[in-house]
Amino acid sequence: MSGIYARRIAVVAASAALAATTGLLTAPTAQAAMPTPVSASTARTYLGQLTVSAEGSSSGYSRDKFPHWITQSGTCNTREVVLKRDGTGVVQDSACAATSGTWHSEYDGASWTASSDVDIDHMVPLAEAWRSGASGWTTAQRQSFANDLTRPQLIAVTDNVNQSKSDQDPGTWLPPRTAYRCTYARAWVHVKHYYGLSVDSTEKSALQSVLNGC
Repeated sequence: MSGIYARRIAVVAASAALAATTGLLTAPTAQAAMPTPVSASTARTYLGQLTVSAEGSSSGYSRDKFPHWITQSGTCNTREVVLKRDGTGVVQDSACAATSGTWHSEYDGASWTASSDVDIDHMVPLAEAWRSGASGWTTAQRQSFANDLTRPQLIAVTDNVNQSKSDQDPGTWLPPRTAYRCTYARAWVHVKHYYGLSVDSTEKSALQSVLNGC
């Protein structure tokens, strides 16, 4: 990982830690969508700037090395913040659990009225990040990545669609709803570029193909 990205991630982690300790880390304003990714043209530029290398090893990987879901505000953790953000008419109880609402899954176009049918997907999966450079990060840096509400890294989707994605990159998995693939590729490149993660050649080719059609 280059020095500039290491410093950038360190600043993000430090800022989050400072905000948490001073009680200033609050949930973002509801926007019923994940943060908008960069444009297709910017994503194509970013993709050209990413390091291309063979995917690294999964040796040593554990989800526990990416602490989530952390408390964001009051009793609300990151998952609960995203459920509220991405849903419509979401009602939460005193513990911040979603008791009702409607969620539209961009990956497959399905709608759900039970939060148990919805997963919060990491756009760039944690294991994929590990193999692309995050194995060299600190735990604090990995925590920031796993709970990032600022970049297009977290999105509420149908649970079994998320499970079918698992830790695959766009070289082997894209959302079944083709109308969302452009946004998906833009978001994927946005996140990888911000965090200085590498791409493998098959992944890059798949992303180029999608972005060229945007």
